[in-house]
Amino acid sequence: MRDLRDTYDVAVVGAGPAGLAAAANCARAGLMTVLFDEQASLGGQIYRAITATPVKRDTIFGADYWSGAKLVRDFLASGAQYVPSATVWSLTREREIGVSVAGLARIVRAEQVILATGALERPFPAPGWTLPGVMTVGAAQILLKSSGLVPRGRTVLAGCGPLLWLLAWQYLNAGLCIDAILDTTPRLSRAMAIRHAPDFVLSPYLAKGLRLLLTVRRRVRVIGNVVELRIEGRTHVESVVYRTTAGTEQRLPVDTVFLHQGIVPNVNLAMAVGIEHHWDEMQLCWTPVLDAAGNSGIPGIAVAGDGAGIAGAEAAQARGEIAGLAAVKTLRPGALGRVGPDETTVRARLKRVMRGRAFLDAYYQPMSQFRRPIGNTIVCRCEEVTARQIIDTVALGCDGPNQMKAFLRCGMGACQGRLCGLTVTELIAHARGVAPQATGYYRIRPPVKPITVAELAQLPKNESALRSVARS
Repeated sequence: MRDLRDTYDVAVVGAGPAGLAAAANCARAGLMTVLFDEQASLGGQIYRAITATPVKRDTIFGADYWSGAKLVRDFLASGAQYVPSATVWSLTREREIGVSVAGLARIVRAEQVILATGALERPFPAPGWTLPGVMTVGAAQILLKSSGLVPRGRTVLAGCGPLLWLLAWQYLNAGLCIDAILDTTPRLSRAMAIRHAPDFVLSPYLAKGLRLLLTVRRRVRVIGNVVELRIEGRTHVESVVYRTTAGTEQRLPVDTVFLHQGIVPNVNLAMAVGIEHHWDEMQLCWTPVLDAAGNSGIPGIAVAGDGAGIAGAEAAQARGEIAGLAAVKTLRPGALGRVGPDETTVRARLKRVMRGRAFLDAYYQPMSQFRRPIGNTIVCRCEEVTARQIIDTVALGCDGPNQMKAFLRCGMGACQGRLCGLTVTELIAHARGVAPQATGYYRIRPPVKPITVAELAQLPKNESALRSVARS
């Protein structure tokens, strides 16, 4: 922490494709730039561990993953300061960033802040989802990329979304036998997606997606039209029970189940600083209100990448470049010529890679029964709050997630609502017969990530102490 300055021109949070691109653009323009990231190596979730993965066979992850290596090299050559294993736990409207590294806390100021916090997996609160042996598809991919780990025994993937099929393809490339895929993609969503088909046909997704799907379907038993799902076991997962539209309940013995129904923006830090968000009816999640350059309504704070709305790696990179260019235009407009591709070129690339996104959003929109559980299904894992408790509390007059905290402590655990927030919003909205926008989300306050009292105690208590820390 001693090499951290007290002020920077630009601070970027998140080292995925958006953060890497934004920081590199700013640093190339000669701006004093720092990039904070929670992980120990660059790449974010999409290019996780790309410089450190033990998996060296390029055929396992595919060319799209390894294309991230150039983005990492460009960032490292840009001159930006990189701070790994850094927990950013607060951000103020005055662009003061609370960050902890190796148990040491610090406040850093920046003229411009770009949040590139990426995405989270949408909660999949099915009965039994808290049993040992049940994981998310994203967690499985993290283990594969960072450690080369694959599951042993009978393996089932359940849910919908491009990432589910990508993991299945990568597992097959790694030599794993997948027992079944339980596909919960709704028939209604398929019909809704048809009107977006013309754009999708002309998109870069079509050819790659078809090859991947055909490869998986040739080698794995795919059970489609799944409308009910529960996981059973005494001390760990033992079986997954499902029902299709045909109406027959079936049981599969399993050792590991991976669940997935899409990804959503990671909005906690953006919400904590007060950026306005709205409910996206297509992606069924909260997205920040931004201008075309990614700037929020708070001066000097922008959002880039999947944190601004799910669009994929290439779009995230382009959004990061645009946010970086906007910061340069604000702080050092005369240096725009040193940055790289101009904004017109980047926007053309963004438009190309966004083509067909609406088709994917509509096609893989998860069914309501998998987003809004019933009965004793756990919703808030941290506080072990069930769907029935939430509905019963709404009947008592609780009209939103923040009031629900006072009743049930929902969203007050270590994850600060990241694993239950969307589910709680949708359950309350449905029970009250109102839109999620009217119901709202948790009021996020710092620290947005867990830190110790000892870390907080290290922070300067007055301006004199702050200047002393800065000089150190």
